[in-house]
Amino acid sequence: MKWRRWLRAIHRDIGYILTGLTVIYSVSGIAVNHVDQWNPNYIIEKKTTILKLDNKDKSSTQSLVNAIMYKSGEDEILKNSFRPDSNSIKLFTEKHNITYNITSEELTKEEIKGRPFIKESNYLHLNTPKKIWTYVADAFAFGLIFLAVSGLFMVKGRNGMKWRGTWLTIAGILIPILFLLLYYY
Repeated sequence: MKWRRWLRAIHRDIGYILTGLTVIYSVSGIAVNHVDQWNPNYIIEKKTTILKLDNKDKSSTQSLVNAIMYKSGEDEILKNSFRPDSNSIKLFTEKHNITYNITSEELTKEEIKGRPFIKESNYLHLNTPKKIWTYVADAFAFGLIFLAVSGLFMVKGRNGMKWRGTWLTIAGILIPILFLLLYYY
């Protein structure tokens, strides 16, 4: 049939167009699925050292902040600081979160770096930019729907929707229903 040939050509070309988006959404989906096991957007490296400060360095919050910044070798611009309690202080720079315990003199510096490619993929997958990206994401979703439905008619005969294709399609529909029954209802 002529319509099947056209369907294959359109299915193929839309599949090529959607390849890049499929990879981005898939990588991001895997990363976000495991958010309870790791931070999908950032790599956080912690380093703990002892930082001895003089009593004059501890005389006021501002002198404490200045001493920690100077003596720890922090060269980033200070964005903010606060005292969660009387025994500690937290400092925030562009790349670091610094916690200093005044009694134990323990300084913990967390360096925060974006995960290359995955952070950007999550940014798009979660539709953070909004605006026109919403329409790109919608077009991608409609493209996937087209690929799924048109794929049902690509193969004819026993391996198509007359037998094998029907059973595999039913299995694909039952999988999310099963998990909804297990976890949602």
